[in-house]
Amino acid sequence: MRVTITVNGARHEVEAEPRTLLVDLLREQLGLTGTKIGCDTSQCGACTVHLDGHAVKSCTVLAAQASGHEVTTIEGIKTGGALHPMQEAFWENHGLQCGFCTPGMIMTAIDLLAEHPDATDEEIRHGLEGNLCRCTGYHNIVKAIRAATATTQAVS
Repeated sequence: MRVTITVNGARHEVEAEPRTLLVDLLREQLGLTGTKIGCDTSQCGACTVHLDGHAVKSCTVLAAQASGHEVTTIEGIKTGGALHPMQEAFWENHGLQCGFCTPGMIMTAIDLLAEHPDATDEEIRHGLEGNLCRCTGYHNIVKAIRAATATTQAVS
């Protein structure tokens, strides 16, 4: 079937089987490998992208369901070649270790702050419950998101 999808501002028309997952279309057909496949069961959040501006786990969305919609991946959040404020905050606050979960964490955090710009540490931790990091205790991830609060509001 033909899927017409706008990804990171660029319109794509691709052929995909009806059972193709959005994460597979992004990685295999569009070459956007920043979106990770971690568990295939929607438990880890590594595949989180924005669909029409809201965070979704792309392993739970069929490519056909995303047809006609806008998707933003980790590759699409830079502006003018500069890191998104959330990316910068993760870098400056050591919010990553191996980096595998980081794209999903960042995409979730951007959506979280768009909905709750003054989120407390407890609200941030609650908002990240669907994203797993196997390297950290989440302290620096929460610290990074808190640091990005003011700058992310200006970009969103």
